[in-house]
Amino acid sequence: MNVLIVYAHPNPRSFNAAMRQAAVDTLTEAGHAVQVSDLYAMNFKATLDEHDFKERQDPNFFDPINEQYHAAMRGSFADDITKEIEKVDWANLLIFQFPLWWQSFPAILKGWCDRVLANGIAVNFATYDPLLSGKKALFAFTTGGGAAMYAPDGPAGDINVLLTFARNMFQTAGVEVLPPFVAYGVRLLSFDEREVEIQRYRERLLSL
Repeated sequence: MNVLIVYAHPNPRSFNAAMRQAAVDTLTEAGHAVQVSDLYAMNFKATLDEHDFKERQDPNFFDPINEQYHAAMRGSFADDITKEIEKVDWANLLIFQFPLWWQSFPAILKGWCDRVLANGIAVNFATYDPLLSGKKALFAFTTGGGAAMYAPDGPAGDINVLLTFARNMFQTAGVEVLPPFVAYGVRLLSFDEREVEIQRYRERLLSL
């Protein structure tokens, strides 16, 4: 299996970083091929704009959807987008590793989705034909609050409802979205409790 880990955390000593490394080690030891896109280390540009395209369909009026399809047909995306598209094309499984910030992706990860899951690459938005069918995605992330915060009656809202936007995005592209792996309240955990969470994550990865 080819696995792409799209990792979005600014601190290389974070628990998210430990989860990312555990995934690389576990999957590699199990015989899978793994690539990592470390978005902060790459200084990945989060904003979709006219600089995403080496040539423009219409240089006088910027329509992102049309420009994306034009670039998909001509292979004229900016180099950073092209590299990520090649990784997505290579991968059978996409793992998104991130902290939940304001009940959503970090901006840099949302920017990756905006720029890489382009019209003509992930979906044909003229017909809504999915273009990434056969791939799977796993959201592996941490929260600041404990599990009770994200229960159906919790103050932060039901975690499954919060993830609806992400599931819909990938399902529209034909990607099978697996049940997420959530490490709750990691700031509150002891060293031993964190080790338990890492082991739980390893076991989940091996069960895929």
